[in-house]
Amino acid sequence: MDRFFASAQQTQSVLKADRAQGFFQKPFIDFSRAVISQNRIDNGRKYSQQYNATFDRIARDYGVSRGVLLAFWALETDFGQVQGDFNTLNALMTLGHDCRRPELFQPQILAALELYKHGDFDPTTTKGAWAGEIGMVQMLPKDILQNGVDGDGDGHVRLKTSAPDALMSGAKMLKHLGWRANEPWLQEIIVPADLDWSKTGLNHKMTVAQWAKLGVKPRAGSLGPSSLQASVLLPMGRKGPAFLAYPNFEVYFEWNKSFVYVTTAAYFAARLEGAPVYNAGSPETGLSDGQMKQLQQKLQSRGHDVGGVDGILGEKTREAVQKEQVRLGMPADAWPTPALLGKL
Repeated sequence: MDRFFASAQQTQSVLKADRAQGFFQKPFIDFSRAVISQNRIDNGRKYSQQYNATFDRIARDYGVSRGVLLAFWALETDFGQVQGDFNTLNALMTLGHDCRRPELFQPQILAALELYKHGDFDPTTTKGAWAGEIGMVQMLPKDILQNGVDGDGDGHVRLKTSAPDALMSGAKMLKHLGWRANEPWLQEIIVPADLDWSKTGLNHKMTVAQWAKLGVKPRAGSLGPSSLQASVLLPMGRKGPAFLAYPNFEVYFEWNKSFVYVTTAAYFAARLEGAPVYNAGSPETGLSDGQMKQLQQKLQSRGHDVGGVDGILGEKTREAVQKEQVRLGMPADAWPTPALLGKL
């Protein structure tokens, strides 16, 4: 323990990064277009072929489709090219000491200590993301302890240098988090103009068969199994893109809490498996950062839990927006507009 903690120090750049996650404040269309590039799509196809045997094994052992892991691999580290240069122990110690989220990071320090005991973590040289994630698909030490897999058979779990290790470990973690084998996760749909918008959102679920009766149709291919529970997801309201979110979509939130990141990663996974570019539609004008914070303050004053006044349109804020839209007799699509802010 003395050797493990000897070099630990607070890192101000970690605290700065933790406070300034403005990239996730972008709306879905802007964010997804920024991160889903043709280069990433081309590389995804290339790596799908290069590690075909690994992806086949993952599908057989864990039931996770290759597009899902390819999307994470691309978005997290550009297929291993950008894994982060923050000292992992310092990042974890800084965030574990910082009073904002210590309950999340303190167990990760102990997990890193356990990895160190087994010779799989160097407190002075192990580097990764600012929030302590390590390797090609960015896993925290506790997740590595629980779900690390030696995918290439060399006797070690090397998530920074071995793609098979990283991909197999990521797949095992998804299964551990509740991934349902060989089921869909997110699918673009066409919704009727007269849909009851108050039934949309992740907090409302019906079977695929029930959605079909209401006029929901797939934009390509066919809908998932009729008995599956699903939600109609409108990231930018009723005039923007529309998706059907299946049970596996909720597992994404165990990987990352950002609504816009999760929706982008899930859509990207479908795109890598042949889905067309989504129909962006013509969404109504959204809110600026200042307006979003003002909206969240007003929602809080009315008794809604928005998860904090941070300017980010997360799931809690969306649910509160939808409730107020219903109360005010507006289309309840959970997309906040200047008109809603004005009425509040």
